[in-house]
Amino acid sequence: MKKLTALLTTLALALSLTACGPKAPAASSGSGTPAASSNAPGDSSAQPADDGYTSLDDFILWNEDGTLTTTGRDATGQNAVVSSGKYEASKIGRTIIENGGNAVDAAVAVAFTLGLVEPNATGLGGGGFMTMRSAETGEIKFINFRECAPAAATPDMWQVDAEGKVIGSQNMSGGKAVGVPGTVAGMLYALENYGTMSRDEIVAPIIELAEKGFTVTPTLSADMNNTYDKLMLYSESGKIFLKDVDGILLPYDVGDTFVNKDYAKTLRLIAKDGADVFYKGEIAEAMVKAVQKYGGLLTMEDLANYQVEVMEPVHGTYRGYDIYSSPSPSSGGTIILEILNILENFDVPSMEHDSAEKQHLVGSAFAMAYADRGEYMGDTKYVDVPVNGLANKDYAAKLAAKIDMDTAMTNVLPDDPWMYEHEDTTHFSVADKEGNIVSVTFTVNGYFGAAVAADGYGFILNNEMGDFNVGAGHPNSIAGGKTPLSSMSPTIIMKDGEPFAAIGSPGGTTIIATVAQICSNLIDHGMTMQEAVDAPRISGFRDTTLNYESRFSSETIAEMEAKGWTMNASDEFNRSFGSVNAVRYAEDGTLDGAGDPRRDGKALGF
Repeated sequence: MKKLTALLTTLALALSLTACGPKAPAASSGSGTPAASSNAPGDSSAQPADDGYTSLDDFILWNEDGTLTTTGRDATGQNAVVSSGKYEASKIGRTIIENGGNAVDAAVAVAFTLGLVEPNATGLGGGGFMTMRSAETGEIKFINFRECAPAAATPDMWQVDAEGKVIGSQNMSGGKAVGVPGTVAGMLYALENYGTMSRDEIVAPIIELAEKGFTVTPTLSADMNNTYDKLMLYSESGKIFLKDVDGILLPYDVGDTFVNKDYAKTLRLIAKDGADVFYKGEIAEAMVKAVQKYGGLLTMEDLANYQVEVMEPVHGTYRGYDIYSSPSPSSGGTIILEILNILENFDVPSMEHDSAEKQHLVGSAFAMAYADRGEYMGDTKYVDVPVNGLANKDYAAKLAAKIDMDTAMTNVLPDDPWMYEHEDTTHFSVADKEGNIVSVTFTVNGYFGAAVAADGYGFILNNEMGDFNVGAGHPNSIAGGKTPLSSMSPTIIMKDGEPFAAIGSPGGTTIIATVAQICSNLIDHGMTMQEAVDAPRISGFRDTTLNYESRFSSETIAEMEAKGWTMNASDEFNRSFGSVNAVRYAEDGTLDGAGDPRRDGKALGF
């Protein structure tokens, strides 16, 4: 009956596609074996399970009812730990280090693996940031491989209605949503300058996985179902991310084996010809053709001109710990420091993590810091941003003085940091015993990006243009070559010159709140890495309204409401609160890794 309903839904879609948007089928929680695919050779396809084959080995990710497990996500290691949003990526990253590679080699392998197994959140058609530490030199560098606007992009490139909203979601799907991708350039730059292995060595196990197939999880299946409309509207994407059942494209079921031979082909081309094939060769031509087919502005010149940028990370301190995170064009590192600087004015370590006293302070800090973010942050190559002022401790003390411990803040407006002046996604962390650390957050922005795919190459393109503000006159307005504002915050924490932790998260603007809370959990409350990741979180920064995971006690919520907060309950573990995959250096010298149970995260060590 379920399959019949899906078939009828798809038939209805085919008839109504030009009139109005079809409704996506309900998310499946089944784990039945799929029918054999009739996709053309080289295309992605669902395959029947082979003698119980699963790419998850003995890792139990979901329960019989389809809900994700909340235990077994952590790992320790004497030599190294890799923690990512997918078991398969962590496994391949660990194998790279076991075979003699360093943390950067492992990170590049993890990134390319996530492009295969987590295409709903990231991939070759996206971009992001890397914060890395070299044990040999002690240097901490930031690599910016974020997407940028095509040269022809302008603030009026989208049609808007009378209320200033983009008509037809042109900023979120289709060709005009696509920015110039940076992931391939960024990863290959890191490999060539900081790694030890060849491209062939890095991609070999990923190619094998792409051709053998990986197991579809409840998270991926649900995202395929929830973006079914979009994937069907763009045929090249539907051919990759939907399975062919008797000539009809349907979302994958939980437990299906997803084969992506086109992705394997793409990795072989990258291994052979490097970044040139992606930015100047046949893959570039396929991307431009796809984007322009759907009305976009991407050109071969945009791709050929893309440049990775090596920068100094934002640096600040919190209770004696050094925090290194993302500079502009991300707002993340700066605003995280602003939040932590505000909290530093209070005796947070004496408070219970889940107390109303602590959460009131955190919510108040969020309100003020996010107000500043909206007012001031943008790409510093195009606008003046008071970065030093926003991260200044005296400025934070001024903001902290505004907090009334008994009353929620209302009508929070941005302050003036200038007087102190002297940005769905995935994250992974790799660390080894020598102190080499790589913290990477990268994305295609929304689930399955713009839903525009390079035909025959097995990956989706980003919808990063949607991160710009609509219209002119804002620090984050569109300009050709400009990078949109981001909250991505791959972060490294040091203590007395020694490595302490690598953290980060997906989650859009909630990334900042999530990373700040993890920092506090580790530093203020002395949690292990998995305890810090598992602890319940809050999010929100407007109109005295906070969302919270329902593991907070009823007493805490009642106290918060008495202070004037509007408290909105969410699930016990909710993916909208981020998905932190992180590593901590424990006092006994072991590496303490955590995967986030809010999604598919898993840490592996050895």
